[in-house]
Amino acid sequence: MSRHESVLLAEAVAGLLKNLDGRYVDCTYGRGGHSQAIADALSEHGRLMVIDRDVAAVSDARERFSGDERVCVVHGSFADLKAHVDEHQMRPVDGVLLDLGVSSPQLDEAQRGFSFSNDGPLDMRMDQTRGLTAEQWLDRADEKEITDVLRRYGEERFARRIAQRIIIARVDGSIGTTGALAKIVESAVPGREKNKHPATRTFQAIRIYINEELNALELCLADVVDLLVSGGRLVVISFHSLEDRIVKRFIRKMERDDHYPDRLPIRDAEIKRYVRSIGKMTKPSAAEVKRNRRSRSSVMRIAEKI
Repeated sequence: MSRHESVLLAEAVAGLLKNLDGRYVDCTYGRGGHSQAIADALSEHGRLMVIDRDVAAVSDARERFSGDERVCVVHGSFADLKAHVDEHQMRPVDGVLLDLGVSSPQLDEAQRGFSFSNDGPLDMRMDQTRGLTAEQWLDRADEKEITDVLRRYGEERFARRIAQRIIIARVDGSIGTTGALAKIVESAVPGREKNKHPATRTFQAIRIYINEELNALELCLADVVDLLVSGGRLVVISFHSLEDRIVKRFIRKMERDDHYPDRLPIRDAEIKRYVRSIGKMTKPSAAEVKRNRRSRSSVMRIAEKI
């Protein structure tokens, strides 16, 4: 199994835990680094729910915590956080952690299809029990749809050129492997950015689209404040600007109660504030980035319910 090092581990756990007897949710188990650290810190009265869409991650969690009655494991999406919390009678919760993106085992296992570095089937589903694979989507999407996805979720400047090459390539059959897709993208993108493969944005965009990642994040955030106890914490670790933008805007909205019309003169005391930011955004140390290169783009934000 691939070695997975949880990003901003100590910082996230320290920011999350205020009540060691409390109830916490790790919405993205991955390979359990954050979950294990939370469980180790909690008292015998504390409770932890871990959630993941990935069957392999859920299996790992169930094995890891098989003898720990404080921990419950859920196979599902954090988009359904409220339903999971209510089903397991965890409300209200003292903290919610979201470590977004893809885990190292998912990236390193060729069969999952997340990475162009390891040739394998073009799958990209976090939950392999449901939904279209990336291959199936690319086989049926038209040029405009592919272009829109690459632009929106990958911020890819050459989205149309890549989409055109994909349409041409699939005339000879499905694009069934990560290696095949990577070569198509390379042929469409002029030049090469330093330390960045030409297919990076394309793979990111398709993965986000296939798994509806940004929509799931917005649905989860919409329920978080209601689920948290007063003083409870939300900790989110993001890995690219689209995720962080959603989190940043959500926290700002909850801090300012942005339903008032622009330029309306109101007193500060009239503003209903639901959360407050805890500190500034946190990035990994130089030592962590040197030790774990995949942490280099991560950003952590913390909000506390008022």
